Amino acid sequence: MIKKILLVGNPNVGKSVIFSRLTGVQVIVSNYPGTTIEISRGYLKIDEEKLEVVDLPGAYSLEPTSKAEEVAVTLLNQNKKEDILILNIVDATNLERNLFLTLQLIEEGFSVIVCLNMCDDAFHHGIDIDVERLEKLLGVPVVSTCAVTGKGIKLLIERLKEAKAVKRPRLSHQERWREIGKIVEAVQSLKHRHHTLREALEDASLKPLSGLIIALIVVYLSFKFVRFLGEFIISRISEPIFFNFYQPVIEHLSMFLGKKGFIHHLLIGELIQGRVDFKQSLGVLTTAPFIEFAMVLPYLISFYFILGILEDIGYLPRLAMLLDNILHRFGLHGYAIIPVLLGFGCNVPGILSTRILESKRERFIASVIISIGIPCVPLQAMIFGLLGRFSGVYVGGVYLVLLCVVIVLGFILNRLLKGYSPELLLEIPPYRLPPIIMLLKKLFFRIKGFLIEAAPIVLLGVLIINLLLYFGLFEFITRLFSLIIKDLFGLPKEAVIALAIGFLRKDVAVGMLLPLSLSAKQLFIATTLLALYFPCLATFMVLFKELGLKYLLKAILIMFLVSLIVGTLLNYLVLR
Repeated sequence: MIKKILLVGNPNVGKSVIFSRLTGVQVIVSNYPGTTIEISRGYLKIDEEKLEVVDLPGAYSLEPTSKAEEVAVTLLNQNKKEDILILNIVDATNLERNLFLTLQLIEEGFSVIVCLNMCDDAFHHGIDIDVERLEKLLGVPVVSTCAVTGKGIKLLIERLKEAKAVKRPRLSHQERWREIGKIVEAVQSLKHRHHTLREALEDASLKPLSGLIIALIVVYLSFKFVRFLGEFIISRISEPIFFNFYQPVIEHLSMFLGKKGFIHHLLIGELIQGRVDFKQSLGVLTTAPFIEFAMVLPYLISFYFILGILEDIGYLPRLAMLLDNILHRFGLHGYAIIPVLLGFGCNVPGILSTRILESKRERFIASVIISIGIPCVPLQAMIFGLLGRFSGVYVGGVYLVLLCVVIVLGFILNRLLKGYSPELLLEIPPYRLPPIIMLLKKLFFRIKGFLIEAAPIVLLGVLIINLLLYFGLFEFITRLFSLIIKDLFGLPKEAVIALAIGFLRKDVAVGMLLPLSLSAKQLFIATTLLALYFPCLATFMVLFKELGLKYLLKAILIMFLVSLIVGTLLNYLVLR
């Protein structure tokens, strides 16, 4: 049984990327005793078996000429008698140089599997390698990969068990180089080729500078589209249906119930100025369906539609790969960008989509970050509307505070939370035009799934708040926090009502700050707190469903502490 995998290869062959692909984000880095050379250790889980993976320093040969090579050879010798597997990373664009170490490892009797990395670069350079022929000549398994895009990683993991030791004679330097020349001549062919426009665009999407520029353009255009389509559906479809057809039915029901009483309060909610207000009445038949179908669903449709386009074109995996290194510092994979992007439209689908992350630890971190630091579209509209009349500095300040909170909180959670975060194996497809019928089918199934899961949750949440209001418990809860609001945050005690309403609808709560005649500083603090603290009712219920009670209580504690610290700091640090 294999207990340990040692990654061995020349410097700059993508060894660290392969290591990251295999082990995920939970990595232990330590210096080799007596040196400053770092050794990375992690774990790869195959079925129910957990294997230790060690990333050795880069080496050109088993006859060391540098301190790094000395450490690599020492570790190889120390583990030689154990049940180990050598994963030899080879640069496909420089096969001749890399095979020297490969032959040495095989000659030493190690169980070896060769990872022929950077196959995409080899293809772009017109280098064609016959992998099957190479495998036959070496006598050990050979898998072609591209660590950056994830191509071949899944096959590599599947074939690890095929690694084997083969008998090869010990060769002198000259004999080994002659053997390498014969192998290269037999398996490698060269031809001149130019990149196509599509290939050039694919490469540019993954490079740090050009990829970031492309990402900013794509994300900006996507949000413009989502905002346009979402608001179009709301203004032309959702609201007309509710106000022109559904509201008269509800008004008649309200009159039939006598406009008062427990049943009226439960179904219709409170009448605002004698009429039903779908945003504020908080009835099971009023606010619950309005939140679900008129406010959340339109943005959800537009987000899922553009998400489907980005997925099927082949761009979304590239965006995930581009941000993978950054998100690794938060204990997340690059694919966590999908829930984050969805969260900007509405936190509910953002939380639900954290299911694409494999471990509970990752889902918790992503859910907390979305709930605290990602403002939904309606809240963003209110932020711009209220603070924009003072100065764009205040609007930018809200987003700057949220960004800082996300960064600091992400680092802290990644350090404190225990658990295993496996690497998400992701292959990058070529760019292609998706068929519209498949996009619409995917949209239909996603929306259907959301409605089946989220509608009962929103209904239950509105029902709970409705009962708290009816029995006077909601007002009692808000009074408990009035001292914190006034003394620590520097806000008038009347602001506690708006902050409490934020638990139901944050955009409505921001609007309720307007009549309080707050200063620019107070409005900035109150708006930032509304974005930071407990999520809206629908998101809160989804958090409970997705994380469970234990993790929900942890999330609530984190949200409360973050709001308390940030609100107090803003009160004492922000100038009037």
